[in-house]
Amino acid sequence: MTDIFDLEIQVEAKHIDVLGHVNNVVYVQWMQDIASAHVEYLGLGVQEYLKLKHAMVAVEHHVQYRKAALDGESVILRTWLDDINALYLSRQYAFYRPEDKSILFLANTKWTCIEIASGRPKRMSPSFTQAYQPISTNINPFDFEKYHIDEK
Repeated sequence: MTDIFDLEIQVEAKHIDVLGHVNNVVYVQWMQDIASAHVEYLGLGVQEYLKLKHAMVAVEHHVQYRKAALDGESVILRTWLDDINALYLSRQYAFYRPEDKSILFLANTKWTCIEIASGRPKRMSPSFTQAYQPISTNINPFDFEKYHIDEK
């Protein structure tokens, strides 16, 4: 079973758009960043993908922007897996401000496994299905009192 994975970041001037808050495209980049860090943590990062000759790719995103993040603020990027089958994996995201526990952004991504050489869909190998497990239904991913350290 996979746990929640958190990564704390600082909003920088490069993340800010002309309206004075984090640009919407930056949130999507942060989704990629936290997903990549999480799979590395699980032991199935880019190097393993290349060795196995297959990888997970995003096929669908749903995003909801709730509150603005501003320059200099800390933001916790949180992700977890909530569903898996032979072809698809569902990843959830909740980005929040630790100072007041405000949810800034919610999203989910549907991922599928592909064969790298052809780009065609492929059933996930046992190494994928063993590493990519949904969190327990006993875990509340919106309990922001608990910080899930991004270290093994």
